[in-house]
Amino acid sequence: MVCTKREAEVFNYLIQNYSTKEIAALMGISDKTVRNHISNVILKLNVSSRTQAMLELIRLNQLKIDG
Repeated sequence: MVCTKREAEVFNYLIQNYSTKEIAALMGISDKTVRNHISNVILKLNVSSRTQAMLELIRLNQLKIDG
């Protein structure tokens, strides 16, 4: 598992097109904490953007696209 439960939760909201501020409100955490979770995953995956992180998490079967 690459992500913590909270990091995965953030990326599940991101893939649904929620903004950082919306995610913070939904999770009851600060905007900065959401950005930290995103940055941590980007570092763990050794990618350069949140979009690349989402694609890599999908590839690793850690993130699903509901369709």
